Amino acid sequence: MRRHIITTADGSKTIQIEDWDEQYHSIYGAIQEANHVYIKHGLLFALGTKGYSILETSLAERTEQLSILEIGFGTGLNSFLTLLEAENYPVNIDYVGIEAFPISIEEMQALNYVEELKVPDRAMLFNQLHTSAWEEAALLTPQFTLHKQQKFFKDITAKNEFDLIYFDAFGARVQPELWTAEIFRIMYDALKPEGVLVTYAAKGSVRRAMLEVGFSIEKLPGPPGKREMLRATKKL
Repeated sequence: MRRHIITTADGSKTIQIEDWDEQYHSIYGAIQEANHVYIKHGLLFALGTKGYSILETSLAERTEQLSILEIGFGTGLNSFLTLLEAENYPVNIDYVGIEAFPISIEEMQALNYVEELKVPDRAMLFNQLHTSAWEEAALLTPQFTLHKQQKFFKDITAKNEFDLIYFDAFGARVQPELWTAEIFRIMYDALKPEGVLVTYAAKGSVRRAMLEVGFSIEKLPGPPGKREMLRATKKL
């Protein structure tokens, strides 16, 4: 399928799939959306429920672990923001990114997240998110381990493994098979008890699929351009 780079409303770039008229991130702001959905209502919420506050210990004293599964590794924006934000907290991140169709190095080089976030000293880390080997764990910083897996979401077999899931699949309009009870059962099983899933979506059919497999659902204010988003918790 034909893909090209576009600039979203907050100045950050994303990839558009022309045949679907679908983007990897919101046209209203790629960075704004990722920060709102996955960092504010995902990562920071999960850290808060575990009682973690802004870093008060040295790097060497970080012993707590947070395991994150990303559904749709894509441009690496969510993982990059997570890596940057986690530096402020006394936690080590184990990050698994699932992607069936990785973007090209040329596409990665056309993205401007380092510039827009004003973190030139982290440019090499953003590159490493994409150039690190698939199917192997890579220690990108002393507190952030990345394990990229090239597979379809339906082939995930993890059980009670993750504290947090970023569900960032393409929308149900173009890939409805990714928003079914079958897929959300896999997500539910992959989470630890009290684990959390966050997504930009809020369609009724998505909520019903989540409820069907046992999730407890919260509707939250959405990012720019969307009225609502969802946060789901594995309640036992």
